[in-house]
Amino acid sequence: MNSQQLFRRSRRRFAVWYALVMGGILSLSGLGMVRALIGAHWVALEREIESTAGTLHDSLEPMLPASANPTDVLQRIFPDLCIANQPCEADPSLIQRHTLGLSDRTTYYIRFFDNQGDLLAYSPNQPNPLPSTLNPAVWQTLEIEDQSRYHQFTTILHSANHRHAPGAATHEHPSWGYLQVGRTLAVFDAELQRLRWVLIGGLPLMLGLIAVSSWWLSGLAMQPIYQSYQQQQQFTANAAHELRSPLASLLATVEAILRLTPEQTTQVPTLLHTVERQGRRLSQLVSDLLLLTSLEQDTTATPLQPCCLNDIAADLTEELAELAAATDIHLSSQIPDAGIYVSGHESQLYRLVSNLMANAIQYTLPGGSVVVSVAADDRTATIAVKDTGIGILPEEQGRVFERFYRVNSDRSRKTGGTGLGLAIAQAIAQRHRGQVTVQSEIEHGSVFILHLPWSVVRTSRDIAKSDSIRTP
Repeated sequence: MNSQQLFRRSRRRFAVWYALVMGGILSLSGLGMVRALIGAHWVALEREIESTAGTLHDSLEPMLPASANPTDVLQRIFPDLCIANQPCEADPSLIQRHTLGLSDRTTYYIRFFDNQGDLLAYSPNQPNPLPSTLNPAVWQTLEIEDQSRYHQFTTILHSANHRHAPGAATHEHPSWGYLQVGRTLAVFDAELQRLRWVLIGGLPLMLGLIAVSSWWLSGLAMQPIYQSYQQQQQFTANAAHELRSPLASLLATVEAILRLTPEQTTQVPTLLHTVERQGRRLSQLVSDLLLLTSLEQDTTATPLQPCCLNDIAADLTEELAELAAATDIHLSSQIPDAGIYVSGHESQLYRLVSNLMANAIQYTLPGGSVVVSVAADDRTATIAVKDTGIGILPEEQGRVFERFYRVNSDRSRKTGGTGLGLAIAQAIAQRHRGQVTVQSEIEHGSVFILHLPWSVVRTSRDIAKSDSIRTP
């Protein structure tokens, strides 16, 4: 399986799992929200029914005498009631319809039962057919033939002269009977159906959007991984290329030595020098790769120490002066009197600045110059390495810190080196919470600037005083 197929399969798996998880969360959230809305609406409906029944109950009981014909009393109170087993011809007036607070007779109906549970009277708008005997359950949900549903509440009615005995159960005392208040569930069922349609229609749409966004987000998530994988592949290819050339030369030289005749032994020292040169190049390349790995993994546990940038720049200017002079390049430094210190690893900072200066010398033509300057402002300390070399194209300036990258793809051993110098410099700078930037113009040279957070600026007098204190 190639890398493209591997990443496509990984992206599909990531998108599927993301869609499943998000779809499950959304589905559970939607179902939970719908159930909560239905539950809240149902509780509000029952409270409304109970409140209406309570209003009727509290209004009726004072008007019920201790003994009388129940139907006569009920008809006097509710002229529009229909008497059980009698023709119902009630035609109430508007005022009668609002009697005792039951104003919405299109939504509510009422029924009265005696103590034996037989139906006494009912409102004309009650649904049919309903049983004529009492079901003593407090709450009931009824469904009639036309699939309409009703919810009703049952409570006990006592006469005006009746008093409850303390601690006695309600059903042990004589009373007028029972009051039932019912309400149609048409509005509730319509709301329930609407929520179901919203859930049925909206949930697939949301799942589709989740699937699309999952594919898009999985692409975004896989992109840095894919880029890292490509960089790793490119690094492996570059490393193999860099190792193959000296190894091939090394093997060819060894084969040539083995094929020498006894008369040709005078050529052995020259060939051995070639072997040594290629071996050193291989050793340097391996060392650079190991250093890059250790810098990126941050495996060193050495504590940070104050490092003087003035000393680093001065020492390296002196050390590389011979290399610059050999190619007719003028190397100079501009170092202030005040000592500029940063916290870091001195050996790594030496390697960083050395790489910048060696790079500037390599890409500067004979007769040119390289200037190293040290400075500091309120926030950062800088070391700038300016040369009058060949310069770098704008589109290549962002790639010069990549591993094995050379300007203009120059892989000659004369100026190319291993292609790891600037990559190591940038890695060391980042390890010290800094960075290396480049400013360049073709045929006018380049300036590489190291930016580091500085610790303290000390004058030469302070340095001399501290040295005198340390001297016994």
